[in-house]
Amino acid sequence: MNIKKRIDELRTLLNKYNYEYHTLDNPTVSDQEFDALLHELIKLEDNYPEFKSNDSPTVRVGNVVLDKFEKVSHDVPMMSLSNAFNEDDLRAFDEKITKAVGNVTYNVELKIDGLAGSLKYENGSLVLGVSRGNGVIGENITTNIRTIKSIPLMINYPHNLEVRGEIFMSKKSFEKVNKLRQNEGLEGFKNPRNAASGSIRQLDSSVASSRGLDMFIYSVISPEEHEITKHIDALNFAKKLGFKINPLSVKCNNIDDVLTFINEYSEKRNNLKYDIDGIVVKVNDISLYPKIGYTAKSPKWAIAYKFPAEEVITKINSITFQVGRTGQITPVANLDPVIVQGSTVSRATLHNEDYILERDIRENDYVIIKKAGDIIPEVVRVVIDRRQENTKTFKMLSSCPVCNETITRKESEADYYCTNPHCDAKKIEGLIHFASRKAMNIEGLGERIVEQFYNDKLIKTIDDIYLLRDYRMDLVVKEGFGQKSVNKLLDNIDASKNNNLDKLLFGLGIRHVGEKVSRVLADNLKDLDNFDSLSKEQLVSIDEIGEVIAQSVIDYFNNKDNQQLLFNLKLLGLNTKYRSNVKEKQEFTGKTFVLTGKLELYKRDEAKAIIESLGGKVSGSVSKKTAYVIAGTDAGSKLTKANSLGVKVLTEEEFKELLDR
Repeated sequence: MNIKKRIDELRTLLNKYNYEYHTLDNPTVSDQEFDALLHELIKLEDNYPEFKSNDSPTVRVGNVVLDKFEKVSHDVPMMSLSNAFNEDDLRAFDEKITKAVGNVTYNVELKIDGLAGSLKYENGSLVLGVSRGNGVIGENITTNIRTIKSIPLMINYPHNLEVRGEIFMSKKSFEKVNKLRQNEGLEGFKNPRNAASGSIRQLDSSVASSRGLDMFIYSVISPEEHEITKHIDALNFAKKLGFKINPLSVKCNNIDDVLTFINEYSEKRNNLKYDIDGIVVKVNDISLYPKIGYTAKSPKWAIAYKFPAEEVITKINSITFQVGRTGQITPVANLDPVIVQGSTVSRATLHNEDYILERDIRENDYVIIKKAGDIIPEVVRVVIDRRQENTKTFKMLSSCPVCNETITRKESEADYYCTNPHCDAKKIEGLIHFASRKAMNIEGLGERIVEQFYNDKLIKTIDDIYLLRDYRMDLVVKEGFGQKSVNKLLDNIDASKNNNLDKLLFGLGIRHVGEKVSRVLADNLKDLDNFDSLSKEQLVSIDEIGEVIAQSVIDYFNNKDNQQLLFNLKLLGLNTKYRSNVKEKQEFTGKTFVLTGKLELYKRDEAKAIIESLGGKVSGSVSKKTAYVIAGTDAGSKLTKANSLGVKVLTEEEFKELLDR
């Protein structure tokens, strides 16, 4: 047997099978066949070391142990990308591009959650693999790069070439690695990115080889030297040479197409085989890059849209207390500002004393926060290993932070309450709630105005709001007010008298009675007078009304101060009867609607109220049970899903026609 010929045959076959399996994801031989060929090659190379080669498939097994990694300077710095966190950021990026060079097309690609690396080839051979490092100087990780099976050790290209991409670990490999570590009694990696980072920096390349690392190439350095003028062409060029390119990279004609892609993969990302933390957007025409330019750290022709962080780390500077309209006292963490799910957060709820003590949350702690239900920021847990010395254990207040009266906690509840009926904080919060959009919807009477009027002794109780017309001249002379704004405010107050009973009930701020419960009570009892003689048993018999809500309602209407307030509101002309808005309309009754995109003819709450008034329901997600999707401008993933499921999609005009039938 010609040993050299057999070794070459084995290398050719194994390189082919590696490419099919790890790059094309289309294996043509079984694992057993592949392993048999690999073991034959390893044995031959061991017996005939004169035929060993750095580009042999056997180097992927890893057999090099280093003392340390050498530092390597990047010929072309590995710059970072500036970030976008929402649609406004992306449109601002597009406007700057358009202003600089006119309309452009973009290439968008998934932002793989791994670590950047650079590969250099000379005369078709892989000669160097370098980590990003600080962008100017990285580490020589060639021995570990060679173990990554999707990276070609040889390419059919005679010129020098440098490509860059993201080294990552798939979810499947991550689970496999952590299971092995668990069996060995070792702590598992926290996430695939950490696992990939730790693996690529192993001094023993056999360890790196066992971790199942992968790499997607996302750029060709100095593309003009390879007669490449478009970024999409650079990716195709690399793909033809045998590099693994993410198949979900696409060309977009404008920023609206970019946003559609982002919306789609915001929904799909959890179903991918690997983690992504955003979408990278690049101007496709490489020849425009010099004119668009660079900042000191980033190219201006590219941007990384970062998916809203589900959890982020920040520092608690102090813990203060907030008094709500019911007197509930809520501890609040005042934070170093941080972006969570696209918005800047500087305060987060700590819920109650038990919540804090169970998690041992302290001032000056570094903590992980998230948005509960994607809305309210809350502290999840403390980063204990970053705790400073001499921090003090949390201690709950003993008195109200506003009125200084003693606070109490019921045995069955976790919250403390200020029981002082004259507490200013409770009164102000109650007035703000009464005037809020979902309650009496008094436009112009927002938080700042309510607090100002309260401090000026113009309104102390809810009924005082409807006496403001008697102080019209006092309002006109106030700074920031004028005749027009005062007249508009007073007209809005008068108009709120005609609100339906459910809005009034919700506005009163009865404990445990939210927007939906208010509607249920109003629909069943019809008139405010009917609440006076109610028994607990009668209330509990109403669907969706439990004992806690029932007792709270009875306590409210038995209170003499509340009885006087309601009497005053009747005298002031407020509607106290429930007018059912539900009309039997076949196209709406019992059917589910979904609203998506920007609506021009209706506000979202207005459209929702109309649908519900006609017997329909409004949902936040599209499913097979959805009857209609009403799509405004910039509709995204919900519209895509509706089309895929065959759900009827209406424009606003078509929705209006449906209403007019």
